[in-house]
Amino acid sequence: MTTAEGWTAAVRDRVAQGRLLPLGAAAEGAWITERTVRDVLGRSAEAVRGVVPGAMRIGPAHQDPASGTAAETDTEETGTAGSGAAGPGAAGPETAGADAAGAGAVLVRASFGAVAGRPLPELTEELRTALIAAAEDGIGLVVAAVDLRVTALLDAAPPGPAQPSAPPPGPTSPATDDPLALAALGVTGVAGVTDTLGPPVRRSADGVRVEVAVTAGARPLDVARAVRATVTAAAPEGTAVTVVVSDLR
Repeated sequence: MTTAEGWTAAVRDRVAQGRLLPLGAAAEGAWITERTVRDVLGRSAEAVRGVVPGAMRIGPAHQDPASGTAAETDTEETGTAGSGAAGPGAAGPETAGADAAGAGAVLVRASFGAVAGRPLPELTEELRTALIAAAEDGIGLVVAAVDLRVTALLDAAPPGPAQPSAPPPGPTSPATDDPLALAALGVTGVAGVTDTLGPPVRRSADGVRVEVAVTAGARPLDVARAVRATVTAAAPEGTAVTVVVSDLR
């Protein structure tokens, strides 16, 4: 691979991560990539009988004062957005090393095909419940609303692959001797530090951002909180710490 091809691949992978979504409350200082969330919610959608998942988008939501309903904030299609405060003592999106969507609740938009045999209202409600449970209980997001769209009515589910293919090898964790990265690696539930959005530990005038992968089955919000507490204790006094979850392994 040439240097130009390497840069192109790196940029493409970063854009594919989508937005940075806030974990927990605005002051948590914890974020997760949209792609990681889509992977989790997609598996939950696949488990609902009669649902053939389609496109999914997760972004920040704001409350429409006229209707009282949640609507997605006006952001770029690539998922980039302006800065947003992460709360007192928390490094903001700039420290996270990628454009973040802002802190607060999220809106889930998902399209799906419905297989004949179940009433649409029943199917839609089960899918909505599954997505909210996966997002809030399984990940730690705050969900304002789930917007579902039926894009196809199917007589039967499309056939799956004849033989499941082996999953591609996962990314390896970068080698690091950074003391803050080593502190993060000692936290239960951390599968490794990552460099998807930049170096595993990024220092700036705003504070420190630590990027980690979380062990599959662990709740990302809980792990991110523990990482933030551990890194804050290891960093110089007064350092604002942000944690970004970029993968589940």
